[in-house]
Amino acid sequence: MLADTDAGSVVTAAQSGAQWGYKLLLFQFVLIPILYVVQELTVRLGIVTGEGHAALIKRHYGRGWAALSVATLLLACLGALLTELSGLAGIGTLFGIPNALTLALVVAGLVAIAVTGSYKSVERIALAIGAFELAFIAVAVVAHPSLGEVARDSVRIPIADPKYLLLVSANIGAVIMPWMVFYQQSAVIEKGLTLADLRAARIDTAVGSVVTQLIMAAVLVAAAAALWSGPARSLDTVQEIAGAMTAVLGTFVGRLCFGLGVAGAAMVAAIVVTLTAARTLGELIGYRHELRNDVTEAPWFYTVYAVILVAGAAIVLSGANVVTLSVGVQVMNAMLLPIVLGFLFLLARKLPEPYRLSGAKAWAVGIVMLATVVLGLYSGIAGLFS
Repeated sequence: MLADTDAGSVVTAAQSGAQWGYKLLLFQFVLIPILYVVQELTVRLGIVTGEGHAALIKRHYGRGWAALSVATLLLACLGALLTELSGLAGIGTLFGIPNALTLALVVAGLVAIAVTGSYKSVERIALAIGAFELAFIAVAVVAHPSLGEVARDSVRIPIADPKYLLLVSANIGAVIMPWMVFYQQSAVIEKGLTLADLRAARIDTAVGSVVTQLIMAAVLVAAAAALWSGPARSLDTVQEIAGAMTAVLGTFVGRLCFGLGVAGAAMVAAIVVTLTAARTLGELIGYRHELRNDVTEAPWFYTVYAVILVAGAAIVLSGANVVTLSVGVQVMNAMLLPIVLGFLFLLARKLPEPYRLSGAKAWAVGIVMLATVVLGLYSGIAGLFS
C-alpha cells in the first residue's frame, strides 16, 4: 500500500503543512480507519470472488454501469499519472536534468519493468523503490517540531475558510484513491491469495494504512516546521517544497532525501495506475490482462500500458504546474468517491456468507463511507467555488 502515498499525496501534504501549519495533522490520523475500511473491503472482494472490480460490476449491474465505473477509473488514473510524471520531471529539474530526458528514462524504465517481470518481481521492484518514502519520517523527526505548537494547532480548525476546506477535500482524495480500489482487487487475485490468506491480508492492509498516513503526517510536519511562519502561504513549485528538506538537512542531503522520497512515491504509483488502467480495460473489453502473460500472450495489455505512459509523458511535456495539478487531482479523486465507494459498498453486500457485509457492520461502514463522501464533496465544492 505504499503506492497509496504517491507524488500527488506528498505534494498535497507539503502544501497542507506550508499553508496551514499543523491544522491538518490530526485529520491525517482520522483518515487511517477510513482507508482501512475501504481497502479491506477491496481485498475481501478480490479474495472471495476471484474477480476484478470492473468484472464484478459488469456481472451484477451490467455493462453500462461497468463502463461508467471504468470511465471514472480512467479519469482518476490519467490525473494520477500526470501527477506522478510531473513530480518526476520536477525532481529531475532539481538536479539539472531536462524534463524530456527524465520522462524518456522513466517511461522506458516502467515499460521494461512490466515487460520483463512477473507480478512478484514487479511488486518487489515497486516496494524497493517505494521504501525511499520512509525518508520523510526521518526528516520530520530531525525537524524537531515544537510539540506544544503541534498540539495547539492540531485542534485549531478554520472550518469556515474555503482554502482550508479545499485542502481537506484534497487530503481525502490523496488517501482514498479510486484507482487503488481497482488495483488492490486485481493485485490480490494475481498474487493467488485464497480464503486462507484473508486474515494475513487484513493485517497487511492495516499496517499499510498506518504507514501510509505516517508518511503523509511526516511530510506535513516537515513542511510546517520549515516553511510555515503563521500566515497562510501557498507553495508553487517542487523546488519550494524541497526547501522544507534543505532547511532541515542542508542543501545536498535535503534535496537527495526529498528527491528519493518523491521519486519512490511517484515511480510506485506510476506503475500501479498504468497497470490498473490497462488491467481494468482488459476486464471490460476481454483481452488478457495479467503480468503472468508475456508480450506475445497479452499484446493488447502491454500495448495499452505503454501507450498510456507515452501519452502521459507527452501531456506533461506540454507544461503544467506540479503543485496546482497535484492538489487539483486529489480534489477530483474526492469528487469521484460517490461512484467508487457506492459500488464498493454494494458489491460487498453481494458477497456470500460469512463474508458478506451485513447487519451492524454494514450500517457502520455505510455511515463512514457516506460521511467521507459528503465531507469530500462539500469541502471540495466550497473550496473551489467560494
